[in-house]
Amino acid sequence: MGVMTPALLSLDTLVGLTRRKQPRAAAWARLPVPSGMTAPLGCDAVAIPAAYGHRVLDRLPRVGCVYGDGAHWWWIVPSDSDVALEWPAPARYTSGAVVPDALRPPCLIHRPDGSVPYTPPIPLYLALCRITGTAPAWTNAFSV
Repeated sequence: MGVMTPALLSLDTLVGLTRRKQPRAAAWARLPVPSGMTAPLGCDAVAIPAAYGHRVLDRLPRVGCVYGDGAHWWWIVPSDSDVALEWPAPARYTSGAVVPDALRPPCLIHRPDGSVPYTPPIPLYLALCRITGTAPAWTNAFSV
């Protein structure tokens, strides 16, 4: 009998497997990419309470599409912007830019100039860490 070698899985494969296992409620809707824009990197979304919205907006060098539903602001970021990041509470990260399918769906409250809908995820992450008083994940690195 031959020797069995273990199969190697890439980070992309592991992330994909994890996401496929997550159940999706039937009452979710995808945020639309505005007409005239393209999303070559896919779309995910970061939700924050609306009370933080303007504070975050003022701290960002570039703002992509932002949707609001009264209770939350939803920031469009490239797909997989959660890899190796733990977004600080009360932010919520959603793969595929899906939001609860409410009676009053989120409306577009900011549209950037240009043809891509993205807010750069690292400045958004750092702004949220600053506002919530959370240390960025990489500051908790191992020490030898």
